[in-house]
Amino acid sequence: MEQTNYIILRSTKPVDLGDPFTGFARRSLSVIENTSLRIDVESLRKGDIADLRRDPEVVNIAPSMPTMLIAPTASDDVEKPNLTGSTWGVIATGADKSPFTGKGVTVAVLDTGIDANHEAFQGVNVVQKDFTDEGDGDKQGHGTHCGGTIFGQVINGYRFSVAPGISRALIGKVLNSQGGGSTEQIYRGIVWALDQGANVISMSLGMNFPGLVKRLVERGVPADLATSQALEAYRANVRLFDSLASLTRARSNLFQPTLVIAAAGNESQRRVNPNYELAVAPPASADGFVSVGALQTPGEPNDALTVASFSNTGPNISAPGVDIYSAKTQGGYVSKSGTSMATPHVAGIAALWMEKLLAENKTVNITELSSRLIGRATKAKLAAGFDPMDVGAGLAQAPLE
Repeated sequence: MEQTNYIILRSTKPVDLGDPFTGFARRSLSVIENTSLRIDVESLRKGDIADLRRDPEVVNIAPSMPTMLIAPTASDDVEKPNLTGSTWGVIATGADKSPFTGKGVTVAVLDTGIDANHEAFQGVNVVQKDFTDEGDGDKQGHGTHCGGTIFGQVINGYRFSVAPGISRALIGKVLNSQGGGSTEQIYRGIVWALDQGANVISMSLGMNFPGLVKRLVERGVPADLATSQALEAYRANVRLFDSLASLTRARSNLFQPTLVIAAAGNESQRRVNPNYELAVAPPASADGFVSVGALQTPGEPNDALTVASFSNTGPNISAPGVDIYSAKTQGGYVSKSGTSMATPHVAGIAALWMEKLLAENKTVNITELSSRLIGRATKAKLAAGFDPMDVGAGLAQAPLE
């Protein structure tokens, strides 16, 4: 029987994730505080899986799947700013008026890496970890742009980041220079970020279902069988993301608050047909992750926002995602559009709310953080006639006091 590489999520202490269908051991969340999470990859036959599920440390198992960045829909080089003010995304979310800047909050960006030498990141303690075997850095540019929107520094009086007060950033390079990777790399990146003390994890990436089908067909697997096998792998990975999200939330409520934020996806095509709407794609669809949709503006005064034509429907919350100005690799700046660009706005807003809650309570309950982030979103700036399913709770808003 053919062997396949399987990703195994292990926990050193028993955890009950409340899933009666997986066949995994039932366990208690009360001991999660000292639990160590680990991602292993083993070559297994299908018959090995049932035995492995009886291992008390095994939380969930899934075959490795290809992943890809959620590619921006547009890109335009922009000259270095020589003006004052802020980008429309910073203004629309109210971050420019917030007394909070993300000070004391650690943010992780799991993406294509970062150009740590860019002027926008000077003064930030950038901790890099490569999961692609390419080495640190960012040859693709996606991760640099996303990082800039979260914690880029004010340049020549111009602000393009939501949380410029963040002084420590964890950069997990889980996608290569072509924007590809595997679910294994994402899982390892999440566990690494948790171990490094991340309070917010931002992910602008998704699972590549068509890519897996194509790979199987190229190996000689009949198309219908390839589709079935890919669907099985897709479902298994969604369940593993659910498990990891549950573990993350359980840890957060007990000792280390961590909120995971992910892009909803760019596969919708409302310009082709208003009903051409795809649902939020994994990993953003995992229970416990905050999924982010993209909004666009007709221009000043940055009101009457509408859903971006490409933004997938069903997100938890939305943020500016069209013509977003941020850092470019090897210096300079670029404007991009996508739910990839909306996601770092929400990650930055989450950092502002976390700073506020830490100032008030000296600690943060992840349920309260999620409630503030989602509950304070607004629909007042949206154009009339919007579909609530397209925008979730509405436009993410920074704390103003």
